[in-house]
Amino acid sequence: MSSSEDIKDLLEGESSLGLVFGSNLFIGREPQTPRNCITIYDTYGGPPSLTLQGNLDGIYEYTSIQIKVRDSSYVNAYQMSYNIMVFLHGIHGQEINGTLYTAIICTGGPALLEWDDRANVSFILNFNIQRRR
Repeated sequence: MSSSEDIKDLLEGESSLGLVFGSNLFIGREPQTPRNCITIYDTYGGPPSLTLQGNLDGIYEYTSIQIKVRDSSYVNAYQMSYNIMVFLHGIHGQEINGTLYTAIICTGGPALLEWDDRANVSFILNFNIQRRR
């Protein structure tokens, strides 16, 4: 499973964020609506550990994700970005969907990305991930 799928489950499970997959939480492609939503993207990470020998079992993977927070309110978009950063940053030793996440580290953000033509603001966060299957 991709890191974005696992992180989606982690975010959806945190009730304080109020995220529901397919409603205001998406993976890989940001929809036109709703205006206020979160989208998780798999981004370039580092190479897997050198013990890779045709089998992913037991090796460390170094993946990364980017999370985009879009909202009609600057304050709300920033606050949601900040809440996601605080929730995810520093997670370690947690199994998600059969994969052990040994480190989730925020490497940037919340950072203003853009204002779109519908007056929505977007912030991004970037995370490096170390995980073992």
